[in-house]
Amino acid sequence: MARIRATFHDPDGVRHGIPTFWWRGAPDGYATTRQLRARGLRPGGQPVAAQVMWAGIGGTRVAYLYRIDLARPKRTATPAQQRAIRAALRARRTCPTCTKVRAYYIPRSLGECLTCANV
Repeated sequence: MARIRATFHDPDGVRHGIPTFWWRGAPDGYATTRQLRARGLRPGGQPVAAQVMWAGIGGTRVAYLYRIDLARPKRTATPAQQRAIRAALRARRTCPTCTKVRAYYIPRSLGECLTCANV
């Protein structure tokens, strides 16, 4: 085992407080939030079960791991929530000056669409 890997190898959590593994060294049964999301899962309120540490730019980097068996299915938005999101995004594209719905978000720095701002 390389020295750098040995630095981050603490499966019992004695040195770092929780089980710690090196990059790509975590056993099966653990996943990051992105990996859970790709499987259609979420942590579901469980505490961090382990961590992966590696030497990165600017120092030591950490990724937290959650147990897959305790993960819950991702929640889906209700139809009312989806309507509210569509309305909010449409409002961001509507110019308050000419009231046209544009294909882009109205820049907050201008407060109106590009056509109205250039007049």
